Amino acid sequence: MYKIVKLKKENDLNRELRKQKRERGDISILFVSLWDKYCKAFMEKLEREYKNAPHNAKTLFVVDSYNMPHSFVIFNSSMLPHYVNIRRNKVTSIDYLPAIYDMFGLE
Repeated sequence: MYKIVKLKKENDLNRELRKQKRERGDISILFVSLWDKYCKAFMEKLEREYKNAPHNAKTLFVVDSYNMPHSFVIFNSSMLPHYVNIRRNKVTSIDYLPAIYDMFGLE
């Protein structure tokens, strides 16, 4: 279960990445483009599924290509949606749409 937090500025993402590096915790980032019909449909389903997430749920940071285009360069996001999980110093990246749907438990 995830708590969805939409980031609006590049500085917000940079602050979260610095915090993750300092604390060596987990961070989950979802790169999307709301101009893309597949990303838009995915985000609608994701928000519907996780709108009542508990307060202690893991945070999923959502980065939109319109508001934060330069953030996509950090993780070479060329296919969207693109899920990135950083745990300590290991980066896991998934950009295959059926795998992302499966990972979040959506149909």
